[in-house]
Amino acid sequence: MQEKRSNLNRSQETCSALIEAARRLFIEKGYAATGTPEVVGQAGVTRGALYHHYKDKQALFQAVVEAEAAQIAREIETNSAHATTSVEGLIHGANDYFEAMRKPGRVRLLLLEGPAVLGPEEMRRIDMETGGRELRHGIEDALGGNASTIKIDICADLVSAMFDRAALACDAGGDIKAYENAIASLLSILVQRTSEPLL
Repeated sequence: MQEKRSNLNRSQETCSALIEAARRLFIEKGYAATGTPEVVGQAGVTRGALYHHYKDKQALFQAVVEAEAAQIAREIETNSAHATTSVEGLIHGANDYFEAMRKPGRVRLLLLEGPAVLGPEEMRRIDMETGGRELRHGIEDALGGNASTIKIDICADLVSAMFDRAALACDAGGDIKAYENAIASLLSILVQRTSEPLL
């Protein structure tokens, strides 16, 4: 039993080392310019260990993206836990998202390289299993119990796209506070108009 646990620990440590090294390199050099020999060298593991856990570089990149998206979702969930209304929750979540995306490399990984390497549908799946799921719940609460599933899904997609576009603009030097204020106003309008049929 102890040996099994030790093997599991070693396996987790290897994966963590690979993901951490790969994250650094993907951010620094980009996906295309990063080679697996560099990754294993920085991780301090063998090529065999890499291919034991990930079938290729793209699978490793996907693991990096999934880990990053999950971490952002945890940060948003922790910071938005004290909202008292649905619109306040959405606004806090938006601001927390912008703050989380300020960590160096996240915009490149999740909004530029991710869609290019994994494709938009795979990125949407990852999003819906992490922060996008929380956003969808927030939209559902804000729209009320009578909103149809399709209405909730479309609103969540559009709001998510708005957040991502704002994060890209802020990363390029845009005024973060101005974007936060504009998005807070738009989210308030969305919630206030729930009685009107959006779809």
